Amino acid sequence: MQTARIFDTHTHYDDPRFDDPEGLISRLFREDVSGIIHASTDIASAEFGIKMSEKFPRCYASVGIHPEYAAEFSEKDVLRLEELAKASKKVVAVGEIGLDYHYEGFDKAAQISLFRGQIELANRLSLPVIVHCRDAVGDCVEILRELRPKGVMHCFSGSWETAKEILSLGMYLGFTGALTFKNAKKAQEVVKNMPLERLLFETDCPYMAPEPHRGEVCHSGMIRFTAQKAAELKGVTTDEILLLAEENAGRLFGIFNE
Repeated sequence: MQTARIFDTHTHYDDPRFDDPEGLISRLFREDVSGIIHASTDIASAEFGIKMSEKFPRCYASVGIHPEYAAEFSEKDVLRLEELAKASKKVVAVGEIGLDYHYEGFDKAAQISLFRGQIELANRLSLPVIVHCRDAVGDCVEILRELRPKGVMHCFSGSWETAKEILSLGMYLGFTGALTFKNAKKAQEVVKNMPLERLLFETDCPYMAPEPHRGEVCHSGMIRFTAQKAAELKGVTTDEILLLAEENAGRLFGIFNE
C-alpha cells in the first residue's frame, strides 16, 4: 500500500531562514508532499507565493495582509490583493488575515478594519480565508459570525469551547507541530473531539517544528509527526488521517490532486 502524502495548507517559504526555497520545495514534492499553500503576509509575500505556484504545479498561493501590518496598509493594498487574486488561478485563498492583540501598541481599529475588508474581498471572490487569531478570540469570532466566510482558523491552539464556535460557522481548524508539544493539552482535546472532516495540517514553516524536531527550521515534510500525534488522539492510522486531511484541503480550497 502506498504511503499517504502530505498536504501543507500554511507555509512561509519566503522566510530568510530558507536559503534555497525552490530547491527545498522541489525536493519535498519528490518525496511525500502532495501540495503546499503559501500563506502571504503582505504584498511582496503574495507575489512570492504566486511565483512559486507558477513554477510548481502542486504549489498554491493565498493573498493577504497579516494583522501586524495593519497600521501600514492602505486601501490600495487591498485593491492590489484583488488584482493578484484575479490574475492567477493558483490563488486559492485570502490570508493570512485576522487579529493579533498579543504585543503592546497594536492598533485595534486598524486591525479590525483590515480584517473586515479582506473577508469582504474573499466573499466577493468566492475564496476561503486563512485566519490568524491571537489574544483576540472574542472580536475575531464576532466578525466571522457576522460576515460568514468559508475558511480555516490557522494554528489553532484554543479551547474546545472556542473550537465549537468556529466549527459551528462551517470553518476548518488547522494544526501545526505545536500539537505534539507536551503543553498542548487544549489543542489535543480539540483534535480528540472534533470531526475529522474539518481537520487540516499545516506547518507555519519555518516555525512550529514538531517533536522530535522542536526548535529546528520546520518544513512541510515534518507534518508526518503532527499527523502521527493526531492519529493517536483519534484512534486511526497516520496514513488514514493524512489522506483525510488532504481531502479536506482539496474540498476547502477547491484543489483536486491527482
